[in-house]
Amino acid sequence: MMMMMMSEVGKVPWTRSVLVACLLVMLLLSEDASARRGMRRGGKRKSFSRMPIVYTNPESDDYYNHPNGARITSASHFESEYMLGRKIVFVCVARGDPRPRITWFKDGIEVYAHHFFHVHEWPLGDKEIKSKMEIDPATQKDAGLYECQADNRYSVDRKAFRTDYAISID
Repeated sequence: MMMMMMSEVGKVPWTRSVLVACLLVMLLLSEDASARRGMRRGGKRKSFSRMPIVYTNPESDDYYNHPNGARITSASHFESEYMLGRKIVFVCVARGDPRPRITWFKDGIEVYAHHFFHVHEWPLGDKEIKSKMEIDPATQKDAGLYECQADNRYSVDRKAFRTDYAISID
């Protein structure tokens, strides 16, 4: 009887270790799949074209797709990482007639100039403007979702940027 109990006890850790190993393999496979989400074959990210916004309300359609409305024509990458203590830079170029105004937001709240946050703007002709937002030096609190918003009297356009800090191991 004692021999039977010893063999039963010996089986329990072995089956647990097989179960734990299977769970680890499944976890690793799911992380690998989520890391490749949004990637094409060959490791290139999918690019999404800007689709026109379609509304059933004609007034909304005229507002958002107005030919003179503000449009963001060029902007920084959607996701970026920064090193603590270094500079974060986002660029946004917008076009419209009249020339749009660009406003910057962090986590949905408008950001204003302060000692570590600077916005530089350059008019590019009568209908275009370039805006560059810099944060120097960057801290952990600077991680989040940033947006540039271009607006004129005809429409509003927004572009979002997600950023997070990376830890350097030297």
